Amino acid sequence: PKDFRHALLNDSKQLTAKQRTLLRTIIEKESISYAVASVSNEEIDATNILKASFKAMHLAIDHLKLKPQALLIDGNRFTPYPSLKHTCIIKGDGIYASIAAASILAKTYRDEYMEQLHLEFPAYSWNSNKGYGTAEHRLAIREYGLCKYHRKSFQIMPAQVSLF
Repeated sequence: PKDFRHALLNDSKQLTAKQRTLLRTIIEKESISYAVASVSNEEIDATNILKASFKAMHLAIDHLKLKPQALLIDGNRFTPYPSLKHTCIIKGDGIYASIAAASILAKTYRDEYMEQLHLEFPAYSWNSNKGYGTAEHRLAIREYGLCKYHRKSFQIMPAQVSLF
């Protein structure tokens, strides 16, 4: 709602996991409408991460119970959604409650997904690194190779330098 406020609501990167989890419950309960969507690693590889992010946003909009009058987008660009105006706001998750709430939902759903992947492929420690290219994750890839969930287009391992 327009007048929604919460003392903790902020850019998801500024919050602890515990704070994000608490806020997710509040956001889901208090929001007028929300939806979360994702695209596969194969689709990200086929297009790129930016286009895939825009597609996921479009899919989420498709699933809203109520259609918005306009969209506030965190960042400097967006692929227009048919018949909806949008405004791009750099660092918008630190400015607008609706963008902060969306970033919290996106982060908590993604973290939950990474926890599920960890159960299937524990060697990659997705429960702790959440898919980011930490040293531990890079070592696991070096030891076990890539699994079906890794993006092939993301260069997590440095290219080998030729000695000749």
